[in-house]
Amino acid sequence: MTDTADLHPDIAAALAEIPGGEAIDARHARWPELGMTMDAPEEHERAVGSCATGNVCAFSGTGLSGTRVSWSSCGTYAPGITVRSIANARSAGYLQARTSSGSVLATAIAGSWANVSGVTADVRCVS
Repeated sequence: MTDTADLHPDIAAALAEIPGGEAIDARHARWPELGMTMDAPEEHERAVGSCATGNVCAFSGTGLSGTRVSWSSCGTYAPGITVRSIANARSAGYLQARTSSGSVLATAIAGSWANVSGVTADVRCVS
């Protein structure tokens, strides 16, 4: 997809700001070298902030701001960014931001979000 006029405004802005990205369609983009994806929700989707329904997300800014990294499945992931907030837009389970020793910095239960302080090594989603 090369016509930026067809892209969701958030996708177009991120592709302009973060090198190495590619649009998948009007609402989805990916940065293969970063292992990062971006999904812009449709208006009817229930989400936690800009974290689309069914996903878990990590953000570079507090209050769900800044760069967003999202995953559609549960697991333990290195987000590739400094994490300052997390969101869990799944209907069950929880998401944790953790240190390299496994200590929990913040937890977001289903349908919620949390700010993170400290250095996050990974985010862990538990169903």
